[in-house]
Amino acid sequence: MKKVAWVLVIIGALNWGLVGFFDWDLVAKIFGDMTTLSRIVYDLVGLSALYLLFAGKETK
Repeated sequence: MKKVAWVLVIIGALNWGLVGFFDWDLVAKIFGDMTTLSRIVYDLVGLSALYLLFAGKETK
């Protein structure tokens, strides 16, 4: 689960880098501007980031 979350967060970070530097949104180019699929991708990236934030705080 953690590996999948990392992959999604990296994809999201690279996409934001493309948006910031080149004003080019890869997710929107692949799935369309704010279509259901692109929103799902953005949601999964955000949830993955939250998961990684809180998964690191687990105690054993």
